[in-house]
Amino acid sequence: MSKPGVFLFATTFFLSLIGIFILYESSAYSATLLLGDKYFFVKYQLMWLVIGVILAFVISQINYKRYHKLALPMLLGTFLLLVLVFIPGIGLELKGANRWINFGFAVFQPSELLKITLAIYLAAWLSVKEKGRLLAFLMLIGLSVFLVVIEPDMGTAMVIAVTSVALYFLSGSSVKEITLIGLIGLVGAFSLIKIAPYRIDRLTAFQNFDRSDLSTTSYHVKQILIALGSGGFTGVGFGKSVQKYAYLPENTTDSIFAIFAEESGFIGSVFLISIFILQLFLGFLISTRAPDEFGRLLSLGIIIFLGIQTIINLGSQAIVLPLTGIPLPFISYGGSSMVINFLAIGILLNISKNQK
Repeated sequence: MSKPGVFLFATTFFLSLIGIFILYESSAYSATLLLGDKYFFVKYQLMWLVIGVILAFVISQINYKRYHKLALPMLLGTFLLLVLVFIPGIGLELKGANRWINFGFAVFQPSELLKITLAIYLAAWLSVKEKGRLLAFLMLIGLSVFLVVIEPDMGTAMVIAVTSVALYFLSGSSVKEITLIGLIGLVGAFSLIKIAPYRIDRLTAFQNFDRSDLSTTSYHVKQILIALGSGGFTGVGFGKSVQKYAYLPENTTDSIFAIFAEESGFIGSVFLISIFILQLFLGFLISTRAPDEFGRLLSLGIIIFLGIQTIINLGSQAIVLPLTGIPLPFISYGGSSMVINFLAIGILLNISKNQK
């Protein structure tokens, strides 16, 4: 394994350990109150972390070039899983959303897998220079986004769409094509927001945001601002968060960063963000040394979808982007996200083994 690969794995593992610590800090009270075990979330996250690390090592031993021939079957299999989430007895509905498949002993979110399988397929397809592929690309991304949006999960659909368009651009497409895709995407996003009242509410709360008058701000945004404001420059101290006492919604998943920012302040937040930047830089470095176009596009696809998730989550927690429900990679609670993200890291490790 190359030095960038070694550093990438070490950085990712360190980031995940920080995530375990942050998860304990943010979940101990709610886990005790609701489940009678303050370590409930931490124990499960540790289990998924171990599985993810083992999977990353296994995947790192498989030559990434094998995925080129398997790209289409893997993508079609993922599409099938995305349909199965709506089948009673197989799919699991929570809070009005059909995003999970219930295996009895665990649940799995196919849209997380789509981030990988779609990146593999696009890298395999786009690495072969073809003309007149715009229509086929739009149809593929339209189907992928549609299957995720109807769950509904617009945040993940956004990550998938942005990653796909970025890969299409990096494969050598023209600015004219990207402009057209962007216009179609904006129209589609606006239409999806208009037909769903809760999306309109989120956007309205963000557009009408006024720091001088929190009475016009949504409850969730208010609590995030209180957490960030309480943290200040040095933080209130670990274990001393007030917002984790059931004030801040989604404090173990989407808004876990706000709890960390409250306890560690600006200094701790910059430290955590710096680790994310280092991780993404190392992934980008691996892509520049990939031995072929397929490896380059695949590594870029992985880094882009990890980076987009990080940017959207942190942007929403800093109130520079609307709340979208995107988890923070390697930090937020969630088995599917943890395992799939480590699977992606495993692929990057193998590409780094075959570097120029």
